[in-house]
Amino acid sequence: MIELFYWPTPNGRKIPLFLEEAGVDYQITHVDIGRGDQFKPEFLAISPNGRMPAIIDRAPADGGAAISVFESGAILQYLAEKTGGFLPADVRGRTECLQWLFWQMAGLGPMTGQYGHFHVYAPEPIAYARERYAREVGRLLRVLDRRLAGREYICGKEYTIADMACWPWIDAYDQAPFDLAPYADVRRWRAAIAARPATARAEALRDFRAAAAPMSDEERRILFGQGK
Repeated sequence: MIELFYWPTPNGRKIPLFLEEAGVDYQITHVDIGRGDQFKPEFLAISPNGRMPAIIDRAPADGGAAISVFESGAILQYLAEKTGGFLPADVRGRTECLQWLFWQMAGLGPMTGQYGHFHVYAPEPIAYARERYAREVGRLLRVLDRRLAGREYICGKEYTIADMACWPWIDAYDQAPFDLAPYADVRRWRAAIAARPATARAEALRDFRAAAAPMSDEERRILFGQGK
């Protein structure tokens, strides 16, 4: 049994994509990042950086004590190695997959996150920041679009943790939609993953937030670590 510490951010959404595809039993503990659950001592004990997602594997492969894992990319790699799925076993395929996983962790996620911050959450518009991160997201999408040309998925014919890591970050902010028209292969790939039954199950976990009130000023303060 995997305990998943979850909130429906792009990083949080990655892990159910894997768990649903792999058919792994899991239970969810919600980490309300607007209320500061990520700063509670019991959560920091498994995620020292105070960010979700995180997991606890209560049945690790070595048969020993439970293992906790934080950072979404590390979680995906851990789960792939545990189950033997969605990460190629050969050295070349594995290297290819992991480099694109790390590309998302180091580039696509942080830069798209900054785009979202300055277009959606910042208390005042800052033209330089908005333009800078919009350009960088566009550059990264061009990199991904070129990679996907002639490939069904990022690593070829096989769906991998690299795809699961990147997919939730594509046009992630409803209040600041990004123009995907120039990126035909990204759009094709994105739609193909959205059509997978496991993706539909994973995305349905977001439904509990459907009736949530807009984020308050206090929740913004907590979410962005002001005063923490």
